[in-house]
Amino acid sequence: MFERFTKGARAVVTGAVTHAERSGADSVTEEHLLLSLLDQEGSRASFAVAALGLADRRASMETALVEARRRGGLTRADTEALAGIGIDVSEIVARVEDAHGEGVLAGALGNRRWRTGRRPFTSGAKSTLEKSLRVALGRRDRFIGEEHLLLALTACPGVVADVLAEHGATYATVERALYGDEGKGQARAS
Repeated sequence: MFERFTKGARAVVTGAVTHAERSGADSVTEEHLLLSLLDQEGSRASFAVAALGLADRRASMETALVEARRRGGLTRADTEALAGIGIDVSEIVARVEDAHGEGVLAGALGNRRWRTGRRPFTSGAKSTLEKSLRVALGRRDRFIGEEHLLLALTACPGVVADVLAEHGATYATVERALYGDEGKGQARAS
């Protein structure tokens, strides 16, 4: 599949690995793919990012991602569903952090040495890459570009899609920013 990635899409994937390394993460996540995508310039996806105002709200998105990590990766929908049955996630997080230290639910940031020199991709990150292929095929494109990665990030349920949606970037708005009215006739990749 990687051979179908454009130069820009490959840069997003390698940039995600760099983000993971810089943050000390044990693996590459969807969050790292998003942050790397936001770093890119001069592409169709970067145009959509700018048109949707995501570049200007990067700090807000990073804060939302940090908060989601503190909640152990629970989405807002998860948090609201738990609140609906009387479970206050904020209170649980506060108690766990009081007992075990701030950010403990964010997962282990390790000092592991990588025998292969590569960090593995989480199942969510792999799903996003696979979804980008389905998005490209749904659009009848013979390549996987940064725009397909951006659409895949909005289409894969989870924290990153929630944060993007909170900042006005849903599948529909991204598709409209990328393709205008031309994109409306395309089937959403499932």
